[in-house]
Amino acid sequence: MKARVTVMLKDGVLDPQGEAVRHALGALGFDGVNGVRQGKLIELDLAQGTTEQEVRAMCDRLLANTVIESYRIEM
Repeated sequence: MKARVTVMLKDGVLDPQGEAVRHALGALGFDGVNGVRQGKLIELDLAQGTTEQEVRAMCDRLLANTVIESYRIEM
């Protein structure tokens, strides 16, 4: 079984990497980009029977910094 965890900075938290990407895109001539938020995608190959609750615990304890990041799980 596979799970995908998408981790993003929460709204209101500054994203310096996203801003650097937005600036670089502008320098390359892509003027239509008003903002960029950069996150991470984590794919987990799980043993059969692993629950979404267990994946949520993984996120809370290691995969995401829940003070500044939010996450979404797709099983």
